[in-house]
Amino acid sequence: MSRNVERFTISLEPELARQFDALIQERGYRNRSEAIRDLLHRELAEARLSGPEESEGIGVLVYVYDHEARDLSRRLTRKQHDGHDLIQATLHVHLDHDRCLESVVLRGGIGRLERLSQSIIAEPGVRHGQLHLVPLRDDQA
Repeated sequence: MSRNVERFTISLEPELARQFDALIQERGYRNRSEAIRDLLHRELAEARLSGPEESEGIGVLVYVYDHEARDLSRRLTRKQHDGHDLIQATLHVHLDHDRCLESVVLRGGIGRLERLSQSIIAEPGVRHGQLHLVPLRDDQA
């Protein structure tokens, strides 16, 4: 399959080039072009995520919480029901006697995903939480 590509040249200091080559090898890229392409895709996706708050995206919210914390399970369930139109799926894992992990797959306006996720993470008894966002619109060639 033939692809049109545009070639360009970049210049790097020797130490930066050495570190980049080590990263390429560590991550299993076949060459610098693949690595640069991947970095550019990632940066462009980040730029789309910082665009308008109504831009659509998908996200995975992962958080660990103390299931014994007073009323926490009920509060978390209420928040998830309040955001039911954003939630695609939820996975619940019992880590040990006191802690649970939930992974929630989300889809919708980025601003709404961030607000729902932050409201869950901010609940007393939620120990750790992080939202990973990916833009739904893909402008890649």
